[in-house]
Amino acid sequence: MRFELIDRVIDRDDQHLIAVKCVSSAEEYLADHFPGFAVLPGVMMLEAMVQAGRALLSDRMGDDPLVLTDVRNVRYGNMVRPGQCLTVRVKLRKQDADGWDLEGSGSVEDQVAVQGRFRLTPLCAAMDRTDV
Repeated sequence: MRFELIDRVIDRDDQHLIAVKCVSSAEEYLADHFPGFAVLPGVMMLEAMVQAGRALLSDRMGDDPLVLTDVRNVRYGNMVRPGQCLTVRVKLRKQDADGWDLEGSGSVEDQVAVQGRFRLTPLCAAMDRTDV
């Protein structure tokens, strides 16, 4: 199953990308998280940052998909509720022969909901690693 959380990209250059994820009460996973008080799960906020990172790097990759191979210092702040839009910002920190290190954040009306660092690696390189 493939799903896209990013609704639109609003700004982009070689080093950063800003995108928006608008949360709708029609999204199935919200029904169970939490019944009667729906909030966007933290893992979906992280996935939105990862998808924004893939979008930032899309012109640098061929057909080899990028996979998440490391997550560091993720912190969650405010909740994101249906009817709100999460503004996701990702910035390229560094690139090496195996992949890209990025930092990202997601906010609602200037209130941080998620922030952290993560690494994206081409699938073929990730499968060659012995420590994964």
